Amino acid sequence: MLPGTAPRQPTAADVRDLVREALPSERDLSVAPVDEGGEHSTWWVGDRYVLRIAPDADASARQRRELALRDALRPSLSVEVPASAASGFWAPGRAYTVDVRLPGVSAERRPVGPEGERDLARLLRVLRTAAAPPLPTGAPRAPAALGAAAGRALARLAADGEIPGGLAAGATADPAPAASTALLHNDLKGEHLLVSAAGRVSGVLDWADAVVGDPAEDVAGLALSVGAAAAARVAAAAGHARDVAERGLFLARCDTAVRLADRLYGDDDSPVPLLRAQLARAWER
Repeated sequence: MLPGTAPRQPTAADVRDLVREALPSERDLSVAPVDEGGEHSTWWVGDRYVLRIAPDADASARQRRELALRDALRPSLSVEVPASAASGFWAPGRAYTVDVRLPGVSAERRPVGPEGERDLARLLRVLRTAAAPPLPTGAPRAPAALGAAAGRALARLAADGEIPGGLAAGATADPAPAASTALLHNDLKGEHLLVSAAGRVSGVLDWADAVVGDPAEDVAGLALSVGAAAAARVAAAAGHARDVAERGLFLARCDTAVRLADRLYGDDDSPVPLLRAQLARAWER
């Protein structure tokens, strides 16, 4: 490999070799790529594991930090987080982890029930006070710029009949500034929440983006996943001040409007049905 050249992504044969080395006590495990997108090359390994391969040095550093964070949080959490059955490097400076799969299906496919909301509230309560390995700091987002971008997106969406014309009324007014920080999952969208048949949260995936920052960001992620009303209830039950929930709903509403407009009129490649579903949840009354 030439200096400065990224290694090629591994083939199925490479993955099988890596799995045999990482899990020597297992035999004849099948491997298949996961269809979902993302920056990791992700593979199902048999029916018990998932292999996540970091494509570059930055993603590798975040993955290694994620493993340490999950181990630090696990004793305090009432929801499951993945455990790594094996980890290491698949190429110089490029990390991998073989995680044990957790039960449940994505919150995009199964609703979170009342007990699940309590699971999420306990999760946010732990994150408010958790002692964790060193993490980056996420700067609070500028509400004025975000609100202006959302206003433009909403105007175009309404003009094209994509949303009701009155949807945006008063909803992008600047919220109160962030007054506290917390440990954040920082990507609490539906695909990262596993839900049991009983509506409980059976697992929380992908902690690679975790930072210390504005707790409203996790409330915003929940608004996209479980709806604005449930996200506000979860934030209150977790002990967050009312302004945290209000700011979280503002962020979620702005983000969903901007992302849907980017997909319809720009270069975002996210699935349109998913973006429309997230917008509907974030803007529910």
